[in-house]
Amino acid sequence: MLSIKTSRIGSIDVIRGLVMVLMALDHVRDYFHINALTTNYPENFESTNIILFSTRFITHFCAPVFVFLAGTSAFLYGRNKSKPQLSKFLMTRGLWLIFVEIAINNLLWWFDVTYSFINLQVIWAIGFSMIVLGLVIYLPKKIVLVIGSIIVLGHNALDGITMQGESLKSIIWYILHQPNGLSLSPNRFVWFAYPVLPWIGTMLLGYCFGQLFNIDFPKIKRKKILLYLGFSSVILFFTLRGLNIYADPVPWTVQATSEKTFISFFNVNKYPPSLCYLLITLGPTFLVLAFIEDFKSKFTEFLTVFGRVPFFYYIIHIFVIHIAAIIGLIITGKDWKLMILDDNKLMSGALQGYGYSLLTVYVVWIGIVLLLYPICKKYMIYKKVNKDKWWLSYL
Repeated sequence: MLSIKTSRIGSIDVIRGLVMVLMALDHVRDYFHINALTTNYPENFESTNIILFSTRFITHFCAPVFVFLAGTSAFLYGRNKSKPQLSKFLMTRGLWLIFVEIAINNLLWWFDVTYSFINLQVIWAIGFSMIVLGLVIYLPKKIVLVIGSIIVLGHNALDGITMQGESLKSIIWYILHQPNGLSLSPNRFVWFAYPVLPWIGTMLLGYCFGQLFNIDFPKIKRKKILLYLGFSSVILFFTLRGLNIYADPVPWTVQATSEKTFISFFNVNKYPPSLCYLLITLGPTFLVLAFIEDFKSKFTEFLTVFGRVPFFYYIIHIFVIHIAAIIGLIITGKDWKLMILDDNKLMSGALQGYGYSLLTVYVVWIGIVLLLYPICKKYMIYKKVNKDKWWLSYL
């Protein structure tokens, strides 16, 4: 590998790379597992099992870690920038990400040039949160920490508020906290998959978290804080989830088998991310960060490549997975147009019965990650040797 000096935090890149790899598993499952495009299969008690649910659960780490570390990266990026410079960067990058989600990402997900179904997902949430962060960085960091904590700890108190229809008030609530959609025209529908309020709180906390990785911050103290945050988050998760009163809109219930009861307990809400969801994903992440700071291996070097070009990786991995699904249809003698996913095809049940075994999903996932590695590595090196190109910070 080309050796180039960098001021990046290695452990953060490793963690980010790990969740990028896991993200590909979730998206390969979306396109390849049988009926994944027509039902919420891993959480369906009638048809799921512990292996399928675990496949879905380990990918739950992706979005919260991605958003949280986006806030951390914003802090680290801004160490040598003035507040106006950092604010401008965050707000322009946020607007750029929202554009990418709508215009580019939806095209890559569906291959539908009519944009009949617009799904606002994690890139939209990151973009919106960055715009908010670009505004609040002028506040003292303690105030930012308080705001982020109140949002993350308290947003589930809003779960009982629901809206219907397409009034301005309802649309604002869909954007903030309630997954829902609206018709833009008879042939175009938008779905707010990632209501932004808890993601904003997550990014604000990630921004404050960045202070732990200042150059002058003692390593021993950082490890102690990471361990404290990690164990506290996991303990709080089990406490709140066990009490079954607050922190997730869907209480767990005793099922007919211990396996299904286990699934019910860990089946925490992602849309929007509940407090329990954030605790059980970010908590273990803090623990891993505490232990890998000085750990280096071929595997961490492998993950670092993806962690240093996460946005680039995100965009191309969706395209490659979608193309692979089309190739799979051609190989099996089916109509490749099945993967042109317009609103009618997604809603009509035309995809019922499509898909392959979970083993196939894992094989395809590994193959795609290995395929993307050299591409991402070349782009990583390109970014390193072209730091003077300002536009690369948006990619």
